[in-house]
Amino acid sequence: MNEENNVKEEKGEVIELQEEIKTEQEGIQISNDVIAVIAGVAVSEVNGVAGMAGGFAGGITEVLSGKKNLAKGIKVEATTTEAKIDVNIIVEYGSRIPDVAFEIQNRVKKAVESMTGLKVQEVNVHVQGVNTEISKKENNQENETTQQ
Repeated sequence: MNEENNVKEEKGEVIELQEEIKTEQEGIQISNDVIAVIAGVAVSEVNGVAGMAGGFAGGITEVLSGKKNLAKGIKVEATTTEAKIDVNIIVEYGSRIPDVAFEIQNRVKKAVESMTGLKVQEVNVHVQGVNTEISKKENNQENETTQQ
């Protein structure tokens, strides 16, 4: 019987420790803006993303402040335990859109979960446009080569 009591006491101690950890985490609140910046940095590292598609106000803020808004084009809905993230992007011409979107989903989820401890429920990628300036530069170079 003594062994059974020791086990119960040990289990009681483990439960108490777990409860302390939970109460420590409950006091931490992470701003949606912070989560958006984390996601923005992750998106900027993906090949095939030409830029973020943000609203008119975001573009003006960038021009006036001179700072790049890393949260531009990202909407976050977060609770104390989980987050849902919408990403609005412009892809580079010639990139395979499903591959770019899949890579964004993986990188954003991994970055947000590892840095915040939140469970990412959704990463929705919205392609708002295609950057064709790259193809124009390539076409100009090809034309110059054929003319010479």
